[in-house]
Amino acid sequence: MFAAATKSFVKQVGDGGRLVPVPSLSEADKYQPLSLVVKKKRCFLFPRYKFTSTPFTLKDILLGDREISAGISSYQLLNYEDESDVSLYGRRGNHIVNDVGINVAGSDSIAVKASFGIVTKHEVEVSTLLKEITTRKINFDHSLIRQSRSSRKAVLCVVMESIRTTRQCSLSVHAGIRGEAMRFHFMDEQNPKGRDKAIVFPAHTTIAFSVFELFIYLDGAFDLCVTSVSKGGFEREETATFALLYRLRNILFERNRRVMDVISHSQLYLDDLFSDYYDKPLSMTDISLKEGTHIRVNLLNHNIPKGPCILCGMGNFKRETVYGCFQCSVDGQKYVRLHAVPCFDIWHKRMK
Repeated sequence: MFAAATKSFVKQVGDGGRLVPVPSLSEADKYQPLSLVVKKKRCFLFPRYKFTSTPFTLKDILLGDREISAGISSYQLLNYEDESDVSLYGRRGNHIVNDVGINVAGSDSIAVKASFGIVTKHEVEVSTLLKEITTRKINFDHSLIRQSRSSRKAVLCVVMESIRTTRQCSLSVHAGIRGEAMRFHFMDEQNPKGRDKAIVFPAHTTIAFSVFELFIYLDGAFDLCVTSVSKGGFEREETATFALLYRLRNILFERNRRVMDVISHSQLYLDDLFSDYYDKPLSMTDISLKEGTHIRVNLLNHNIPKGPCILCGMGNFKRETVYGCFQCSVDGQKYVRLHAVPCFDIWHKRMK
């Protein structure tokens, strides 16, 4: 009966689907701001999740004794009074009948009346909480963490807001014929046939709440999932390994891209040099023909094998040559390999 009333309240108030009805009157005091609840998916046939209360708050699972400084703001939400007619042949009607044990003989519907009066909303200051948790760590030795971590279906959540009554409230049901005038009695003694039931619960009872999921990393740090897109849970070792491999892949890809850029730029530089060489007259480029310049030689005559040209043999194409110069040296090597034309003259022009 209480669960049916809170579900009806959440359905009418809405809040974009974030509000969750309190399932039981006996657990209503456990859904306070900063309390912890466990979210589990029932099974693949039921898309909705089941929320289970715990006796712990967010502070209880954190390392250290420092209190959480995030404040809680409160304000009046609305004045809620509801009367509805529920068919006995529906799921909600069957649930109410089983819950309160009402006599439904000769009836086809149940009239439900919920009088919550003015309800208030109590919510955590999210911005303050987000700043504080950046320096806090999860205690993996806590029993709730150990049990939740062992289950892949369980997600820890923090209650971020709760909706409470402000006065003593009543819920009543009446079994009858659809279209019959509704009548309610608050005491069973006034209705010996048991066709009416009523309960009264105290002020400051939580009837609905909303949560943020927690995503907990292997090092104890954690995030609040403030949007419905982000999902909570525990970082698994295989997930962390995959993330590391993915980062390494990106690093290697970026490194290879830079190397290819350098090679490409070097090739363009060589192409510019050769174009510049061929565009100029022979008298301006053939330095080897001038007096006092280095002499090109065939390295095979000195038992030196064919190899890549120091200028054009280091790019994408390994251009090899048998010619070179003994008057030049590079990296301790007493000669350099250079194509007879045009690399020999370009090299010495640049060296000069």
